[in-house]
Amino acid sequence: MIRTKTGAAALSIASNSLLILLKLIAGALTGSIAIITEAIHSGIDLIASIVAYVSVRRADLPPDESHPYGHAKVESLAAAIEGMLILVGAGIIIYEATRRLVSGSEVESLGIGIAVIAFSMVANVVVSTFLSRRARALHSPALEGDAAHLRTDALTSFGVLAGLALVELTGAPAFDAIAALVVALAIVGAGARILWRSGGVLVDEALPSEELDRIEAVIRREGIPEVIGYHKLRARGAAGRRHVDLHVQFRDGTSLERAHEAAHQLRDAIAAELGGADVLVHLEPESSAREMHDSPLRWAAEGGRWGQIERRRPG
Repeated sequence: MIRTKTGAAALSIASNSLLILLKLIAGALTGSIAIITEAIHSGIDLIASIVAYVSVRRADLPPDESHPYGHAKVESLAAAIEGMLILVGAGIIIYEATRRLVSGSEVESLGIGIAVIAFSMVANVVVSTFLSRRARALHSPALEGDAAHLRTDALTSFGVLAGLALVELTGAPAFDAIAALVVALAIVGAGARILWRSGGVLVDEALPSEELDRIEAVIRREGIPEVIGYHKLRARGAAGRRHVDLHVQFRDGTSLERAHEAAHQLRDAIAAELGGADVLVHLEPESSAREMHDSPLRWAAEGGRWGQIERRRPG
């Protein structure tokens, strides 16, 4: 069950709920702003986990009349929401930690707080590692965003642990607020990274150059005699699903039936190379290739990659 997207997201919800409860109790007992900060951070993670849980269920729905390209971008939208929540939480933490650093505060019963934060750190390392592996296996940006939250939470727990240890050793409560500020800076970095990645998908950022190179290699490797070139090669992706479209130019005299068959051959080969993709091939005659070569400015305006099929001379 937990090996599915929804199962992994449900595990994250359960883990965050438990850690929030423990941190709130420890924060109330110790009066530590760093521990309360950690509770807020886990609360943000819980909201993010719930968003991830809902989004992965929605993203797996098949295409329908109102969403003919599927629902995969729902996951990227969820990741963007998670990133914004992280930044909001960081702002709250910075405000409270700065206020306490200026006005001063007392921290007590640190043993309980240190034990809770240490347990939280270990739990988040275990759960985030599991979520990250499932995210890669299932191509889920929502789960990867959730795993990133928990990894950040584990790192910030270490910072809080160090701050509490310094308070215990030196008796200076200022280290508690300083630890909270360090946590907030780490949270800002994590939120910004998630927003950047999810934003790229939402604005249809092209697939990496390496994947476009693999597509072009497939076109050449198939060695279809009737194919003389291609252009407008474009590709984008969301939640592990890739959409590829390109214009393929066929030698004059190629029948429509043969061109259609060759287009399907290319479509299937590209889809197999990318581990599954929605590939659209537009057919063009050889005369269009000559026209394009005669007008290099038009080539530039077309956008996307283009190329000719390399041929070896017989013998």
